[in-house]
Amino acid sequence: MNPVYDKLSRCYESFKEKINFKPKIALVLGSGLGDYADSIQITAVLDYSEIEGFPVSTVTGHKGRFVFGYIDRVPVVIMQGRIHYYEGYQISEVVLPIRLMKLMGAEVLFLTNAAGGVNYFYKSGDFMMITDHISNFVPSPLIGENMEELGLRFPDMSHVYDLRLQDIIRSTAENLNIPLQEGIYLQLTGPNYETPHEVKMCRILGADAVGMSTACEAVAANHMGMKICGISCISNLCAGMTEQTLTHEEVQATAECVSPLFKVLITETIINIGKDL
Repeated sequence: MNPVYDKLSRCYESFKEKINFKPKIALVLGSGLGDYADSIQITAVLDYSEIEGFPVSTVTGHKGRFVFGYIDRVPVVIMQGRIHYYEGYQISEVVLPIRLMKLMGAEVLFLTNAAGGVNYFYKSGDFMMITDHISNFVPSPLIGENMEELGLRFPDMSHVYDLRLQDIIRSTAENLNIPLQEGIYLQLTGPNYETPHEVKMCRILGADAVGMSTACEAVAANHMGMKICGISCISNLCAGMTEQTLTHEEVQATAECVSPLFKVLITETIINIGKDL
């Protein structure tokens, strides 16, 4: 058996032994946004360390657990802390949680992150709906023997971010009177922040925001046929765009500052997506 699929299967069996819950929507919470999971109607919690062979998040502020429950009447599974490539994991391990949530039953993947703005029209605290991504700078999670149980060898990437879900996010934000940018997310490896000329490169390539996650997760989810949407919280403008020194504390502080609006937007969006499922 493919060792990557074998590990995924063992994680799924470990999950089933402990949790009896079938989510419809999987939500990944980015840096500074993890407290959102504590506000839902929780039915169960599963620490990553309780799942056999599961990678453990090492980033400060990432709790490292799945939270199961309901947003209104929509069954969800929430990742409170994602796995990053820069932590030293293989890319297959980075996307293992996404694949596992699909096996749990999730049909929709809602990705969130804290990202640096490379678009001069953006400002700290903005929300950006992801309309497409650039992930050439990290290995594809589909490299290696294809897992036919999950998807095709050569999956189409024309509409990774579902157009219908984009419409729902857009209309939800408008109804809530929450300003919403729309743009392209570019994933680099991290953990270092970008140099001014790397930021310039990202802008030339067409990116509006840059971060250290998300795109590889979307590729894996698209391979499995999940519907995907995403929102970045613009935590800062990138190097060379201001005189400010970049820190992880700033990223967390900005995300926490806008978290009340984020919670409202995410909650209402998931409720509206649930009506479509």
